[in-house]
Amino acid sequence: MTINHGTRALLAITLLASLCACTNKGSESNIGLVDVQRISQNWPKFQNYQNQLANDAQTIEKSNRSVRDKANARAQLQAKFAQAQTELSHDVSDAANKVAGEKHLTYVFTRQYVGYGGVDITPDVEKILKIEEKPSPSP
Repeated sequence: MTINHGTRALLAITLLASLCACTNKGSESNIGLVDVQRISQNWPKFQNYQNQLANDAQTIEKSNRSVRDKANARAQLQAKFAQAQTELSHDVSDAANKVAGEKHLTYVFTRQYVGYGGVDITPDVEKILKIEEKPSPSP
């Protein structure tokens, strides 16, 4: 198993899927949006998991282990990947739910799939996750 752009995308999609609809009875129907791509690019915890999984995959593939041992190691790495996905998704979902409650939002969606409208709560979610936004590169 190699950690490449596709695996990175899968981790990001997992974060996307983790954002559930948040209900708050009695409040006006407001929509919050979270930019999961921005979170995945700036979140050290996400980056650390990604780097560790990539290093582990590379170590497995470069090792002189038998085919069977490599297959077992890949299976263990896949389990580790699933555990990381679950943990990261839970963290983002909890943060989004907290912000939605504070802002009396009825739903939270990911920015990637909403054409327009909604309130961007990404900075608030980043604060809860202790993410510092990286400056954009100069043109």
